[in-house]
Amino acid sequence: MTKPRLILDQDDVLADTHGKLADIIVRDFGTGLAREEFDKMSLHKILSSDHHQRLYGLIHEPGFFSDIPLVPNAQETVLALSKKYEIFVATAAMEFPNSFREKYDWLKKYFDFIPWSNIIFCGDKSVLSGDYLVDDLPRNLKTFKGKGLLFNAPHNLEDTEFDRVMGWDEIASRLL
Repeated sequence: MTKPRLILDQDDVLADTHGKLADIIVRDFGTGLAREEFDKMSLHKILSSDHHQRLYGLIHEPGFFSDIPLVPNAQETVLALSKKYEIFVATAAMEFPNSFREKYDWLKKYFDFIPWSNIIFCGDKSVLSGDYLVDDLPRNLKTFKGKGLLFNAPHNLEDTEFDRVMGWDEIASRLL
């Protein structure tokens, strides 16, 4: 019997990329904003265009993707899901060429039970085929033919088009 296919995004689903960016901004950008403010809305609404450019430059620097913290409960929930689903990770990497090796090494560190053959580096996720896709970007769910689950994040709080999951505990309760 074939297991259903569950595809997971990496940034802001498995890896707390937004959290790392918010910590950098609070520490280095002198905005005067408290860390909690960055969990309430998109960085695009908070930052000036100069700060956006600076942040975009930091994301392109070698090492940025190597030490992003795990999203709470991601590791143990994905391990449990792997008993019931064929797990794939599909992550956008084309925009940030330095990220290929760093994202791969990060996945091997935290999700070594996912085979290398189930890691997909892509630019356009419309090519994906599976039963479920968990992603923080609504644009990636629009073309997905299976069931899309929008992983809650500050940059998607206004989206109401997709079924939202608030975190890994909710994913576990729905899919396990």
